[in-house]
Amino acid sequence: MTDTSWQKFLGNGRSPALTEMPAAPAWRTFMPDKDFEAERPDSDRRWAQVQALAANYGRGKERGESFRVQDDDKDYANVLRAVNAALHLRRPLLVTGKPGSGKTSLAYAVAHELQLGEVLSWPVNARSTLQEALYRYDAVARLQDAQLSQTTRRRGQRQRQGARNIGQYIRLGAVGTAFLPSSLPRVLLIDEIDKCDINLPNDLLNLFEEGSYEIPELVRCKDEFTTVRVRTADPDIFARIQGGRVLCREFPFVVMTSNGERDFPPAFLRRCIRIRMPDPSQKEGALERIVEAHLKRGADEAKWARLQDEVADIVGAFAAKEDDEKADIATDQLLNVVYLLTREVKPGSQEREALQEILLQGLSKEDL
Repeated sequence: MTDTSWQKFLGNGRSPALTEMPAAPAWRTFMPDKDFEAERPDSDRRWAQVQALAANYGRGKERGESFRVQDDDKDYANVLRAVNAALHLRRPLLVTGKPGSGKTSLAYAVAHELQLGEVLSWPVNARSTLQEALYRYDAVARLQDAQLSQTTRRRGQRQRQGARNIGQYIRLGAVGTAFLPSSLPRVLLIDEIDKCDINLPNDLLNLFEEGSYEIPELVRCKDEFTTVRVRTADPDIFARIQGGRVLCREFPFVVMTSNGERDFPPAFLRRCIRIRMPDPSQKEGALERIVEAHLKRGADEAKWARLQDEVADIVGAFAAKEDDEKADIATDQLLNVVYLLTREVKPGSQEREALQEILLQGLSKEDL
């Protein structure tokens, strides 16, 4: 019998809320205890707001609940091992797999089951830079406000004190917010990292190793503004930054998704825990569970029971198409077909086959 007592994330919807992190390796500790005590009041206030945000935002909960691993599912056993290893070792998780295999849903499942707040998401493209994911500084708005303040003073009117605070013009991005000090880690999703610029993996590598970053605009004026209150990537939640430097207490749980479209530097790969998601189309019953998790929402039990035979037929046709034609088809495409063909007002029988052909086109160039 496999010992799973060390696992924090079970993936079956029954993981207990994470209240304390396991001890970190000595080489993966960041902010010392004595330094964190000074940060704790702001950290605890912010964490309570993050939990309230997650409780009121249903989208993240729904995405987390759509990922479920059966207790006897051996194909996903290594996925669970990789997630828990990343939690223990404070290492980023690099997840590869076919579109629709659940790479993104895995991040939402960890956040939902362990109650780590809303997922902080950074969708990567060819123009993405680490700096914009850490923070944005609106220098233009600050200049305009400074000019307005000068005009106001010349007219003898009182200047608003807040107009001089540089923190009003800085907002942390998803990555910058994830590295704020807290007792428990935030979940950071770096989506489709294989679309990034060639230099981004090395930039991330330095951040992952040091667990900290600086905001030069705040460092330059730290004598004037020792502690600055800035906006975060979480709506209406603020953080206090001292001396222009952010140092994490707990390394965030980082999920980087990849479709396997490019290679990464060996130094970057050595610092990651890598796992490939199983292909759900090759697993008996897996596609049906995915469809049920996504489309059963809002439907009563009786209605869903009436649809199950029809859904099974559509899923069977999908799997057969993928096997027979060796087509590269995503699970999202299957969800589109099931949704259209199982509604109360739906296409007639003559259109069903044509619609399936349109919606289940392969993703490779040969199929377009």
